[in-house]
Amino acid sequence: MILRKYLKVYKKFLHTSLASELEYKTNILIDLITAILSLLGSIFLLSIFFQNNSIIGGWKFEQALIIQGIYTILNGITNTWFNPNLTEIVKHIREGTLDFVLLKPIDSQFYISFKKITPSGFLEIILGFCLLFYCIKINQISLNLSFLSLFLITIICAICILYSLWFFISTTTVWFVKTWNATEVLRSFLYIGRFPLNSFSFSLRIFFSIFIPIAFITTIPSEVFLGTSQSWKILLEVFVSVVFLTSSRKFWLFALKFYSSASS
Repeated sequence: MILRKYLKVYKKFLHTSLASELEYKTNILIDLITAILSLLGSIFLLSIFFQNNSIIGGWKFEQALIIQGIYTILNGITNTWFNPNLTEIVKHIREGTLDFVLLKPIDSQFYISFKKITPSGFLEIILGFCLLFYCIKINQISLNLSFLSLFLITIICAICILYSLWFFISTTTVWFVKTWNATEVLRSFLYIGRFPLNSFSFSLRIFFSIFIPIAFITTIPSEVFLGTSQSWKILLEVFVSVVFLTSSRKFWLFALKFYSSASS
């Protein structure tokens, strides 16, 4: 019953966002061209790294394209859901409209996280999957139920980790209204997810595995896609995603205790 209620509410969110976006149909074409050029630019930049070396960090160029494909999908998800919603938390707190969110008969975190979507981000997601299908061909990857299941699990875990990172930073607006710089820093770090983690030094690999878990966002799903990931890495990714998701929820509830409403 509760699930049906939230699905019905989200359907309304989706309909409203699509109706608003389709008012400017030319923007869809512009967004598509921008997404294609951005992906081509990223692939070109990646090819420069492999210009003098056929293998970097144990990854061939054809294999590294898988990381780029997964990154493109996750970036599309970020631009579709996370960015348009979580950046609005600052506005809610500054203008006091968070009061109305908390008074609604629906979970406040759900409302804030999924109220809006930017449909143009779907174009990036589609392009990312197209690149992955191309990678299946050039890397001669055999598709089976086990492969698809493990890949789906790691992608879902990567989305949960990515969402939690964005939500952690956005939630701090309860204390610090200006978090724009922090989100830009996060974007800069996540940009590294376009490249194989093993191509960096040992100290950087540790940093991007513990503090900014790039390894769990792009590298491990890419290894699963190639069929080279170890079972303990997959289990660790599931564990890390659960920890991040649970912590972000508890942090939100904790932050609300310090929120002063506009009427107080």
